Amino acid sequence: MNQDQLNESEWSKPENWSLFTYSSRVDSRFLVPKRRGFGVTMNFGHKSAALYIIGFMALILSPLIIALAGIAIKK
Repeated sequence: MNQDQLNESEWSKPENWSLFTYSSRVDSRFLVPKRRGFGVTMNFGHKSAALYIIGFMALILSPLIIALAGIAIKK
């Protein structure tokens, strides 16, 4: 079985899906097609997924942290 066949096999297993998320450490793809509808979703089992999640959270939270730090300095 080659990697493409393995990826498709993993994608089709219901136990790798939880509501709207997909997680398979065996599947080599970072982005996989959504189960229903159009588009792609992230493979949360991929080795790079944690880094992307941490980076995204840092990007979202950094303005809040900067604003709170500015308020704390003014006091």
